Amino acid sequence: MKLILFDFDGTITNRDTLFAFTRFTTGNFRYIVGLSIVFPILVLHKIGLINSHLTKEFFLKHFFRNFDQKQFEIKCHEFCEHILPNIIRKDAYQAIKAHKQAGDKLVIVSASPENWILPWANREGIQVISTKLAFSNGKYTGKLGSLNCNGLEKANRIKQELRLNEYAHIIAYGDSPGDWEMFRLAHEHYFKIFTL
Repeated sequence: MKLILFDFDGTITNRDTLFAFTRFTTGNFRYIVGLSIVFPILVLHKIGLINSHLTKEFFLKHFFRNFDQKQFEIKCHEFCEHILPNIIRKDAYQAIKAHKQAGDKLVIVSASPENWILPWANREGIQVISTKLAFSNGKYTGKLGSLNCNGLEKANRIKQELRLNEYAHIIAYGDSPGDWEMFRLAHEHYFKIFTL
């Protein structure tokens, strides 16, 4: 059996779902105002002065801290129902269908929180290895519940959660430098393209 590893944002989707989910959940006005507040932190991250873990926590804390957990999960399901299908890349979905038909094991490995990936991935029969959020007393704390699943952490989580020696061949798909460590675990890797 082959193991197929997919990055999510920009690989399966045509945009970053952190921003898409936030806009969907908070509404245009609050999203635009909030984005103006977090923008300096995003710039500092872009130039390498703040790491991705702290940047993501700052962003999520600003928009979602103390958000009710049940309502958050409802929004995640609604996002997967109404928004996500419209931003799935056609070539990515064709590759997913082809690999499923071939009987391959499919796994999404993403820096995005698992909450708004799992409802869609579960329907598609795809395992998810992803960043986790921290909830306490039914509210979102504003913190990540795991390390940000990007770069080296992608490789670490893959090795923790999968028995790689059980697969005769491993293929990885990605679209950014954060996928290089995952690529090193694969026999084949594809950057911004799919092979069917």
